[in-house]
Amino acid sequence: MKKFPGLKSKTWLSGLNTHSVGGFYEFDSVENAQNYIDGLLIPFAKQVNGNLSVKLFDGDVTKEASLGMDSPFYNS
Repeated sequence: MKKFPGLKSKTWLSGLNTHSVGGFYEFDSVENAQNYIDGLLIPFAKQVNGNLSVKLFDGDVTKEASLGMDSPFYNS
């Protein structure tokens, strides 16, 4: 994962009783996020014959919402 530029953080997730894994990834640009998807996630999903679902979100909007909820992740 470290060879992909722009990765700022990742929160790992594991589905209870579903054998599913995933996470929330934060990148410094949409371009770097797409490179990660194309270069790591898609090939890995194909290799293990797995299902892949990806959604991109605007981190600035997420930050604003998190600050409004007093998220401990952001310093206000």
